[in-house]
Amino acid sequence: MDDIYCFGGNPLDRASERRDDRAWIAALLADLETRILPLRDLKPFTRGKAAPALDWQPVAQWRDQIDTGAPLIFLGLGDGRAHFAIDATGAKVAPDVDTELIDVRALAPAIAAGEAAILAEARSLLDWHARHGFCAQCGSPTNVASAGWVRRCPACRASHFPRTDPVVIMLAIRGDRALLGRNQRRAGARFSCLAGFVEPGETLEEAVRREVREEAGIRCGRVRYLAAQPWPFPSSLMIGFLAEALTEEITVDPKEIAEARWFHRDEIREMVARAVAGSDDPSKVSLPAPIAIAHHICRRWSSGLDSV
Repeated sequence: MDDIYCFGGNPLDRASERRDDRAWIAALLADLETRILPLRDLKPFTRGKAAPALDWQPVAQWRDQIDTGAPLIFLGLGDGRAHFAIDATGAKVAPDVDTELIDVRALAPAIAAGEAAILAEARSLLDWHARHGFCAQCGSPTNVASAGWVRRCPACRASHFPRTDPVVIMLAIRGDRALLGRNQRRAGARFSCLAGFVEPGETLEEAVRREVREEAGIRCGRVRYLAAQPWPFPSSLMIGFLAEALTEEITVDPKEIAEARWFHRDEIREMVARAVAGSDDPSKVSLPAPIAIAHHICRRWSSGLDSV
């Protein structure tokens, strides 16, 4: 499963080995070629209504915000220049007349794949900074360090690093049928692969079997890895699998799942086609849009490209 899904395929060289080189970072910020992507309330500045694109801006107009401590992230090097992101929430810098703020979920499918991946990096990190301003060890305010990739506590000297939560997302298979569920929090008839966070002390395969059993009462045997997708809401790594279902009787966990069903391969193939076409008929069961890895797991299995 070699496809690159939305938010994957980041083209930047993150140059992680140089993030602590303050002189080098300062030189990048003084370079007229360096560009900054502002995000306000986690929505990026964009240009162009018909064909939106990220609004990469010169450093100069953000210098005051940088100097007064606005969270600034070194994203990486690409196209002969450095790329940064800055949290523009509350900043007095007004967007240009032709600049718009667009939600990342709506914007990502409309821009180039590499740009969407860079946006995922920026959104995840700025969201992490917004929620981790205090030390988890002693409660003191922390400071941004390592070009935005660390927060350090001046009181107890603890270092805190951005986290990515691993999530298993899987399609349980039994013959020509696959198990899909509908989340309690999602209205309508939108079904998807079952998914859940990996718990401490378990392997990915164990997490797949546990989640399918907990959410739908189905026991699974063989588990096959397919692919992964960064998911910046707020910061997860969706790790996709197919799982061999050993049982058929469904018993849902009502706290998590409103409904779970077995769907024939042909039904899923039809649902995939409607999702690709954007013809989401509310009277019919549907799948997530192509932005989500769940869509691609279903598409590939229903087309006969993958098996357990």
